[in-house]
Amino acid sequence: MTRPHFDIRLPEPLITSVVANALAEDLGLAGDITTDSVIPPEAKASGVFAVRKPGVIAGLNLAAATFRHLDRSVMFEPLVPDGEQVEAGAKIARVSGGARALLTAERVALNFLGRMSGIATLTRRYVDAIAGTRAAIVDTRKTTPGLRALEKYAVRAGGGMNHRIGLFDAVLIKDNHIAVAGGIGPAIAAARARVGHMVKIEVEVDSLDQLAEALNHPIDAVLLDNMTPAQLAEAVRLVAGRVLTEASGGIDLSTVRAVAESGVDLISVGALTHSAPVLDIGLDIEIGTTT
Repeated sequence: MTRPHFDIRLPEPLITSVVANALAEDLGLAGDITTDSVIPPEAKASGVFAVRKPGVIAGLNLAAATFRHLDRSVMFEPLVPDGEQVEAGAKIARVSGGARALLTAERVALNFLGRMSGIATLTRRYVDAIAGTRAAIVDTRKTTPGLRALEKYAVRAGGGMNHRIGLFDAVLIKDNHIAVAGGIGPAIAAARARVGHMVKIEVEVDSLDQLAEALNHPIDAVLLDNMTPAQLAEAVRLVAGRVLTEASGGIDLSTVRAVAESGVDLISVGALTHSAPVLDIGLDIEIGTTT
């Protein structure tokens, strides 16, 4: 699969809200008592963000918004775009302005950058692992509460694609839904009667028999759960292009290539967001002359 050009933007109201909440958590009721005690209000500073390990960058807009939330005069200059692969030691942004704003916002900005870049970096490893196949890597809803939009943005920055954003934008009938509804057919019929014509329906199956049953109903995709590459290849043959095929369940970097070579359209990986290590990024501050 050819990696698409990354040109995604998070909505400004979302950025403002997330940044405000993160800063409120850090500042509490008294503010930054360390910085406010030792740094004069008029002091200026500048700094450079640099990565300590190789990775894919995501979250620069969140970092910029964090500083500007405290001081709108802060200058933030990205040196690379989100989605860029960089080597250890690379400088990715410069920031300058009031020293108090820079020191107070530093950790929150780094938290956003490190977390999002870590997700983008891990996603890129999966995307590279299946290069040349037809499959795409997609995320799941296994995200940090309150930060899903940011983490799914980071997946896109890494070259992956987003599954449904939440419970509201697509139907995914899973094994427990099927059990309670009384079977695959009744579950699909109930969903079709409830949702609008623009809403897609996907059904989870864990056997080829279940797949055959699901294909007798009007659906848009099948989630092939915990199947071997051989089973996935047979499932793809049975589907014959009628609906999208998604492989899921315990897939990691050691197995993802074999899964992709089965011919599935999508491979969902929860680890992209629930297990991505933070990318080590630092902000090296140089305190300027007090004026």
